Amino acid sequence: MRFASIASGSSGNSLYVGCRDTNILIDAGISRKRIEEGLRSFDVCGSDIDAILVTHEHSDHIKGLGVWSRKYHVPIYATKGTLLEIERMNSLGKIDDSLFRVISADQDFSVKDLNIHAISVPHDARDPVCYRIDDGRRRIAAVTDLGYFDEYITDSLGDCDMLYVEANHDPGMLQTGPYPYQLKLRIAGNYGHLSNEMSGQLIGHLCGGRLSNVVLGHLSKENNFPDLALEAVKTELCRDFADENPNFKLSVAPRDRISDMITLD
Repeated sequence: MRFASIASGSSGNSLYVGCRDTNILIDAGISRKRIEEGLRSFDVCGSDIDAILVTHEHSDHIKGLGVWSRKYHVPIYATKGTLLEIERMNSLGKIDDSLFRVISADQDFSVKDLNIHAISVPHDARDPVCYRIDDGRRRIAAVTDLGYFDEYITDSLGDCDMLYVEANHDPGMLQTGPYPYQLKLRIAGNYGHLSNEMSGQLIGHLCGGRLSNVVLGHLSKENNFPDLALEAVKTELCRDFADENPNFKLSVAPRDRISDMITLD
């Protein structure tokens, strides 16, 4: 399996996952042109994409969805609530609803060679999910936009080889930053976003099994820094996991450019 982040952060998100002859996007929160440029950098064409998995309807996850669907006509997988919200958004333009594929949390579905499991997450959207994907040998999960995690989420993310996980904000920067008070409450609340420390705690619950590669994503431009996120997560992991483990890799997805391709043999 292969994984790369094309864009990551509060200004736009799009991820690539592929194996053999199957290529999918998770979210299309940037322009079609930027997604295509990212794909071309690792020799994948827009026409190679077999499906888009949508996590939820916030604009930083779907703003390029309408233009992409009109050019490439690929299936769009999302929960019923997310699709209903997408249909209501004039900003996306007309999307052919025959492309919509309704999925539900905790039910598996397939896109060619990839098996996909949707996991419900607590976020202030209509019916948000994250996705766990495997090809029969390796398993990748991408989990962002959640205010907290619980046993259901950690159980659902078990036995992953790679994890792309939100480390959205530093609590101190959020508290003293420029955001309005109500927005600060939303971000730090149970239906907002994981802080760096909470991200580290979630990763700590999942270490010790197959997990060997973690990418931190969805960092806030105003309330976080990559080095700060890394150090906070490492501090949390030291309590539960020997971070000197040579087989364990921890990195941060770039905000405005593609990440390195991760290949799981």
